[in-house]
Amino acid sequence: MDRIDAMKVFIATLDEGSLAGAGRRLGRSPAAVSRAIAFLEEHTGTALLHRTTRTIKLSDAGERYAAACRRILTDLEEADLLIAHERSAPRGLLTLTAPVAAGEDLLRPMLDDFIARFPAVAVRLQLLDRPVSLIDEGIDIALRIGHLPDSTLVAVPVGEVRRVVAASPRYLAKHPPILQPADLARHEIVSMTHFGLDSWSFPTSGGAAIPQVVQFAPRFIVNTVRAAIASAVDGHGLVRLFSYHVAKEVRDASLQIVLDDREHAPLPVHLLTPHGRLAVPKVRAFVDFATPRLRREFKRLRLD
Repeated sequence: MDRIDAMKVFIATLDEGSLAGAGRRLGRSPAAVSRAIAFLEEHTGTALLHRTTRTIKLSDAGERYAAACRRILTDLEEADLLIAHERSAPRGLLTLTAPVAAGEDLLRPMLDDFIARFPAVAVRLQLLDRPVSLIDEGIDIALRIGHLPDSTLVAVPVGEVRRVVAASPRYLAKHPPILQPADLARHEIVSMTHFGLDSWSFPTSGGAAIPQVVQFAPRFIVNTVRAAIASAVDGHGLVRLFSYHVAKEVRDASLQIVLDDREHAPLPVHLLTPHGRLAVPKVRAFVDFATPRLRREFKRLRLD
């Protein structure tokens, strides 16, 4: 059996979450998929997957092998496309990742138009509120918010966002005024893990050497942006989110920003892709398609 073909079957199994799913994607029987994985396990001399009747799970060795397989298959795809001079013909599966709210509100609508424009491209959109390794997880493009560490990733800037604290006018009218960050300790807080579960930091002021950190005991902890916004709109406390999350609510006056003079500097937003992937037609097509649209959207959602 061809080892590269077996690697493709192995990665398809991980992406689909089952042997049957990989078989449907590749047009093969589950038995053929199982034989390909068994071939790789025999070749490597180790178990790559732990299988039950319902689930598959990577072994420790399987995780390392999967990351290597993804790199190999990506390099092969790039080489084939470069040699074949197919820069003008986007095709194949394009895998994207983004934070959940940004993916739902910004990327998903434009993907409908992208798919219609490029009928030979299929898209997998993975919405995750956690960092992912583009290379290890076989992702072509990521939408990322925040300052970027030095890396070999290609970064295309598409906008910037603020971290804002907001509450409903009804809540603010019934509670003490918020003039400085320390005042938050006396207020009801709706918190999200990745914005600060029990404390929020603010920039230095008055000659202080370190950022100011406000501790609080949240009354409500939630893990989705939409739930946090709904709770704040209903008057149950203050929430900290990105400015684009609450742009609509601020404009229709269902939320009001506080402490806007004590915000951190805005965070940049980028489209990221591994070095060399822009040579792949489907990746280049999406970056060229999405960049001006995302820039317009983030400009529209600014709350200056």
